Amino acid sequence: MTSDVRPIYPLTVFYDGGCPVCAREIACYRRLVCDGRLSFIDISQPDFDPTLYGRSRQEFMAQMHVMDTNGRFFVGVEAFRALWRGMPGVIYPFLATLAGFPGIHLLARVGYHWFARLRHYLPRPKL
Repeated sequence: MTSDVRPIYPLTVFYDGGCPVCAREIACYRRLVCDGRLSFIDISQPDFDPTLYGRSRQEFMAQMHVMDTNGRFFVGVEAFRALWRGMPGVIYPFLATLAGFPGIHLLARVGYHWFARLRHYLPRPKL
């Protein structure tokens, strides 16, 4: 399994609200978790200042970031694993564990890498 550094909750989830897939997924997480374990920051907003977190906008836009209470960052697949560990029920924590197994972790990292690079080319839903 991958290194299993456990996040300290609550978490701050940095997401791209300009990405339709990202925005939908975060909306789902917001509906499921309302106990203060997660807070969300839309990095696509003009007033977002990445320097407050010691990162560039480009770094934040490249992959999802999650920061725990101790200021430790989890990036990419590890961000999802940290986030999923804090979700209620058994499905998301199970996915976090499953995504930590070597073969699955590798596939998840490769898949997420390509999604993150191509997500800006996805069609926007018509409203």
